[in-house]
Amino acid sequence: MNSPRPWMIAETNWKHVKATRYEVAVLPWGATEAHNWHLPYATDSLQNEAMTAEAGRIAWEAGAKVAILPNMPFGVQTGQLDIPFCINMNPSTQMAVLEDTISCLEGVGVPKFVVFNGHGGNDFRQMLRELQARHPKIHLSVVNWFHMDAGKDIFTILGDHADERETSLLLHLHPDLVLPKSDWGEGKDNLPILKAMREKWAWSQRPWTQATNDTGSGDPQHSTAERGAQYFERLTQKFASYLIELAAADATRLYQKA
Repeated sequence: MNSPRPWMIAETNWKHVKATRYEVAVLPWGATEAHNWHLPYATDSLQNEAMTAEAGRIAWEAGAKVAILPNMPFGVQTGQLDIPFCINMNPSTQMAVLEDTISCLEGVGVPKFVVFNGHGGNDFRQMLRELQARHPKIHLSVVNWFHMDAGKDIFTILGDHADERETSLLLHLHPDLVLPKSDWGEGKDNLPILKAMREKWAWSQRPWTQATNDTGSGDPQHSTAERGAQYFERLTQKFASYLIELAAADATRLYQKA
């Protein structure tokens, strides 16, 4: 049996936690939703769990005392309420969850907190603005893994949901959960009728079953496990570097004079 990983709070124990001064707590936040025909509903959470575990390992072995919390499996799905089991958690509920989590961490002296977001429907920035004002003793930040590196030099066709990137990652991480290529949808988007929406200077929530044909947004046809492995390594190394730097930093002095 494998030993508990001390950076994974769900696996470690009070004996270890009591003896460790953690510098950074990370909350992975995913979703439960349809991902084209071929990927599991837990795709966002499975990616989160693997990425934060590996980045946590790299950071821990470099001396950074990081704590990876259990992944939150439900995200904002207000545009997918007509799709079975796309479980919606409203932003107001997310705010309450963050308030309680941050209060607990601040209360025991954890100085830094990161939300690691794996779902495009989640948007934590405005929440953290409000929460930072309420909790000045703990530094709050958010990382959207899909903004860390688009992988333009790895992938042929970039999309934003169940695309070549996510399919490649799942082929690398959980190939047993990916349906055969013959079952993959094309991931074609339906364009908005309104010109301002097409030009992306006006925004409204996408009704997912109108905006897509198979719940995918982005053609996955060129996906491979090898591309997924390359991308996974890049993302986890990059996030680990942030954790290492953040753990070592004085959270009250994060800017230098020009």
